Amino acid sequence: MLVTLSALAAWGQRYMTEEFHFKSPAVPQYIVFAGDTVRFNRSDLYERMDRELIAFTYSHTNSILMLKRSDRYFQQVEPLLKLYGVPDDLKYLMAIESNLSPKALSTAGAAGLWQFTKVTGKEYGLIIDNEVDERYNIEKETIAACQYLNKAYAKYGDWMTVAASYNAGQGGISKRLTDQRRKSAMDLWLVEETSRYMFRVLVAKMFFENPAAFGFNIDKFEKYPYYSPKNIVTVNGRIESLVDFAEENGCSYMQLKEANLWLRDSKLENKAGHSYKILIPNDK
Repeated sequence: MLVTLSALAAWGQRYMTEEFHFKSPAVPQYIVFAGDTVRFNRSDLYERMDRELIAFTYSHTNSILMLKRSDRYFQQVEPLLKLYGVPDDLKYLMAIESNLSPKALSTAGAAGLWQFTKVTGKEYGLIIDNEVDERYNIEKETIAACQYLNKAYAKYGDWMTVAASYNAGQGGISKRLTDQRRKSAMDLWLVEETSRYMFRVLVAKMFFENPAAFGFNIDKFEKYPYYSPKNIVTVNGRIESLVDFAEENGCSYMQLKEANLWLRDSKLENKAGHSYKILIPNDK
């Protein structure tokens, strides 16, 4: 069917009109996050929440991609959060940290879905060297995140303060709580990034639970699926060539690297003799 320029122009005009007349969701009276009730009954809390609702509504590229990626990565992370006793809502930190991109690398050098720096990653047991960077290993980085979150909750007893500490560090948040004589990070004067961070996490929960309220309608079939690996090979020694290793296991080097982003070289010397689980991707 021939589509004329005038028809395209009319469609574009209608799209733009609908686009800019769509309103962001209203600020709710409260949100239950990780079992805690967060209320917006102060003007500052209301306005901070309203800002992030607007930002999510009109940040189209990131919002659509996060929705498409959500099934794939939430499906892998949710069982680990449950295993380590971390509330399921904490998975939304990943959306704020990395836009649910497992390859994410910040200008500050934080990497992976959970955006660990090298120092913090090593502190929580991740192997990070020239060959291996377990900040890109979804299972390992999620376990490290669970350990961090549980440690922070034991200190603060409040999940929003835990979220703030994930952005600013426990040392910085603890000092500000003491200096400003507050118990919750929601009541602190903070740098803008951390101040916004807590509200972005709350909006992320609203967004993933009801994207249509933000003007996004992504069908289930449009989301990127998670395919469990065809096989898992445990390696304790050296792999001279990952290209050869991939072919021996029925996949390409590209497929192997995509499934194991933590492998940072074309070989694995493994001089320390660590035990690694290498995922052999499903043909799909």
